[in-house]
Amino acid sequence: MSSEEKKVNENVAAEEAEKVEVNAEQVEDAVKEEKETEKTDKNEKAEKSEKKGFFKNKNKEVEELGQKLADMQDKFQRTLAEFDNFRKRTSKEKASMYDDGVRDTIEKLLPIFDNLERAIASVDGKVDENDPLLKGVKMTDKQLKEILAAMGVEEIKALGEKFDPNLHAAVAHVEDENFGENEVVLDMMKGYKYKEKVIRHSMVKVAN
Repeated sequence: MSSEEKKVNENVAAEEAEKVEVNAEQVEDAVKEEKETEKTDKNEKAEKSEKKGFFKNKNKEVEELGQKLADMQDKFQRTLAEFDNFRKRTSKEKASMYDDGVRDTIEKLLPIFDNLERAIASVDGKVDENDPLLKGVKMTDKQLKEILAAMGVEEIKALGEKFDPNLHAAVAHVEDENFGENEVVLDMMKGYKYKEKVIRHSMVKVAN
């Protein structure tokens, strides 16, 4: 083999060796790149898993907070309803106590009203209408009746009305064809009521 052929063979061998080195480097780079890719994938998976766990925990916390809020709202609504019922019940009891107090007070004052009317009736036609004492008694009687009316106290209608056991108390009967059946012919003592509740029944005489 000539020197030129050797030289050519050496050049070819060198090129082949260089190619092998390049290929080895490429393979090594490819392996490194694959490892980096695997590492990156693992990191991404770990990060995703961590994020998933984080959001899972957060969702659980949100759910628990939502349940607590719902429980608190339910308790608040129940408490509010109970307070409203208590307020209404208390208001009703206060109104009832006030009404009972008014009825009791008026009932105790009724004998005074009766005596004033008896005093006026006893001198009717016997004393001058301009007599100062009579005028004073009549004025007092009128003012008391106005005060009662302003408070909501009413006289029970009796004379000429049909007897009603809810409003009248029959203390006498009379047979008289000039009157209708169970007609009240005499109001012997006036009755009073307050807010449709009787304070005192009218004492009446009933016909037939």
